[in-house]
Amino acid sequence: MSNTINIEERVARAVALFKTEGYSCAQAVLLAYADLFDLDENLAATLAAPFGGGIGRLREVCGTVSGMCMIAGLRWPNADPKDTEAKKRLYAVEQELAEKFRAENGSIVCRELLGLSEKKDSPTPSPRTPQYYAKRPCAEYVAISARIIGEKLKAVEGN
Repeated sequence: MSNTINIEERVARAVALFKTEGYSCAQAVLLAYADLFDLDENLAATLAAPFGGGIGRLREVCGTVSGMCMIAGLRWPNADPKDTEAKKRLYAVEQELAEKFRAENGSIVCRELLGLSEKKDSPTPSPRTPQYYAKRPCAEYVAISARIIGEKLKAVEGN
């Protein structure tokens, strides 16, 4: 990783990507840190797209948590299926990140965070209107996840 980590700038970028540019929650978190890994932004947006809305609006794991986990996978890679130590290290980091998010928000499950009773939503995304942002705390979850992963990266990199 070549760039320094200014966490609050990256948090602001993630929120802007979500609120201003219309990226999903997962995309916004991953894109805010993609440059640290020389990850092409179009590729990052493409890879993260399925995880928005708790995986395709199924309202399962919060997309922001998935975004953090994708970043963890870049920082603590586990490409070799026989490398059990790398797998263990990555899973430990992912569990740590998820627990920090859960401790702050009460859950990592999208539908629980949004107070939804339905198991899944229509695959059609909701229009991004002022009413959408007023009733959905997703931008705050984007900020929280961007901050949690930033703090983890900064602690490890020491910059």
